[in-house]
Parts: sequence; C-alpha cells; structure tokens
Amino acid sequence: MKYFIVAGEASGDLHASNLMASLKKEDAQAEFCFLGGDLMQAQGGRMVRHYRDMAFMGIVSVVKNLDKVLNNLKGCQQELLAFRPDVVILVDYPSFNLKIAKFVKNKLKGIPVYYYISPKLWAWKEYRIKDMKKYVDRVYSILPFEVEYFRKHDFEVEYVGNPCVDAVENRAHKGESFAAFAARTGVEERPTIALLAGSRQQEIKSSLPIMLESASSFKDYQLVIAGAPSMTQADYEPLLSKYSAKVVFGETYELLQQAEVAAVTSGTATLETALLRTPQVVIYKMSGGKILHRILEKIIHVPFISLVNLIAGKGVVKELIIEEVTVANVRKELSLLFDSTVRERMLREYDELIALLGKEPVSDKAAKAIYARLMA
Repeated sequence: MKYFIVAGEASGDLHASNLMASLKKEDAQAEFCFLGGDLMQAQGGRMVRHYRDMAFMGIVSVVKNLDKVLNNLKGCQQELLAFRPDVVILVDYPSFNLKIAKFVKNKLKGIPVYYYISPKLWAWKEYRIKDMKKYVDRVYSILPFEVEYFRKHDFEVEYVGNPCVDAVENRAHKGESFAAFAARTGVEERPTIALLAGSRQQEIKSSLPIMLESASSFKDYQLVIAGAPSMTQADYEPLLSKYSAKVVFGETYELLQQAEVAAVTSGTATLETALLRTPQVVIYKMSGGKILHRILEKIIHVPFISLVNLIAGKGVVKELIIEEVTVANVRKELSLLFDSTVRERMLREYDELIALLGKEPVSDKAAKAIYARLMA
C-alpha cells in the first residue's frame, strides 16, 4: 500500500512516525510519502516538507507568511497527484489538513481520507464538523471523550487509545539515573525545574521569559529548557546567560523524568508531563489580555485548556491563561508544587488518568484498524 501522511508539528511527527512503524509491521510493502519531520524521515519514504517550514500560528503569522502557506499547500497537492496513494492519513493540523482532505475528495476520487488525532472541534471552530463529515472517511480518535462528541454530530469515530502513552512508555533512557542524564546532556546533577515553552517560535517568545523569571526565584534549583526541534541553541542564548539556564534538545521525556516540577505550555506536552508523573503548572500565553480571555471564554466550549484536565474531567493541574500568566502567578504555582500535600494529590490524580487511558499499544491498534479497513 502507498500511504500519504501529513503532520504539521513536532508532536504530529512523533505520533505519525510511531504509526508508520506499526503500519510496516502490518504491511510489508508499505510505501510512504509525507509532510512531517525527522522522526518520520527515520521510518523511510519521501519527505515533501519539514514541519518547521509549516509552523505558522495565529492569523497575523499566517497572513505574514501567506506565500509560504500557499506554496506548502500547492506542493502537497502536486505530490499527492504524483504519488497517487492508496490512502491519505492526516494528523491534527486542521487548518491545512482539511484543505488537503477536500482536495483529495475532489481530485483523487476513490482515495480514502483517514484522520489520526482529530482536530479539537469540541473546543472551538465546531463548524469544521461539516467538512470532517464531508471529506473524511474515518477518524481514529486518541481522546476517549471524543467518541460521544462526534456521535452527537452523527459521525462515528473509533477510539484507539492515546499515542502519548506509547511514546512515553517506549522512550529512550527509561529509568536512567540523574547521573547518567547529567553526563549525557551536560546539565548539573542537582534538583531541576523543567521549562517546556512550546514548539513554535511565537509560543517560546511569549512564554519562556516569564517562565525563566518565575523559576529563577528558586535558587536551589537549576533551570533546564526543553529545546524545540524547530529552534537552535543560538535562539535561546540571550535568555540562557541572563538566567543561568540550560537547554537540552531531543531530551524532553528524559528531562521530565528527572525534574522535580515543570512549567508547561498548553498542548500535548501537558499530557506527556502527567504520564511521566511530574507535577506541573500549565501556561497559555497570548497577547490581548483580559479582553481576549473573555472573548475566548465565549467561543471555546470546554471548561479546561490542558489535555490533562480535559481527559480527567476535572482540574488536576492549575491552568494560567493569557493575562493570568504573570511572573508572580507562575512563581506562586511552582511554589505550591513543592508542597507535599499538593504533590501527592496531583500524583494520585495522574495515576487515575493513566489508568483511564490504558496501556494497549496505540499505534499498533491504529495501524491494524487502518490496514484492515483498507483491505476490506
């Protein structure tokens, strides 16, 4: 079978690469063409675009880079026509991927379109459900509550588990000592606060200075930043020297495994942090202040922004949103995470979340379901 896969972010690259590995176990003749990243490239096949050339967030950024956005879209469409896949698999990234789904249905009639890691329509932009039903043949959901959500919209989806469980379970250096981690990365062997400021440049620029200023108050702890795959050491240098912080690349799980606490930008990383049982405060920083916050409360249809709280159905971790993201507030929440009562409560609720998600290999389950559907 020929598989065309589109993943536009670092997390999508990770989960799509695991899916590719599982598909190869099901289909010995599997051939891949994709938009993704280094992890997908390691699985083999032809890379059309790297996700770092596609990561434009927000209206302003998209408008500024409209020529690049359109070029990426056109390039993907041309490769689809040339590759003639047996199936197209889309991974999150809805603003781009729903356009691709429409293109496939109009120009490559008869080619099924599957969505692995669905757009978060239950949070906002619910109007996209019409396009999902029109242009997507099957959704393989990674969030248990999505099954009921889509069913209410007369669209059956299949829950296959959450790929973060697989990624964390199969991580490199699982269970290693702090000494080994320090020797490999060059960080100091002492108590650590992990800072995960996101994968996009805009997220890092808005959140990281506040994270660093807040965490620098804890003098007995070193500050270690999880470097984004799309960034370089030089991108972080201005802040590293100011706060005596360090940055490590390709070691996010290993860093969280060793850290006492973490400040995490809202996204997949919040769930990964919970699966690694690291107490955290969640941050979602945007310009716009209280006015934007009030507007978002009107258009976002869920009570939480972090995957941890959404899946658990309650406030397991503290979320600081937009104008709430201040040095004083982040410092306060980090301080609370060192309190034994707070830590123990959060870790108990992490364990409940882990049990809810289950431990069945998700990428294997998704690959079996995809291949079986193709062969039916």
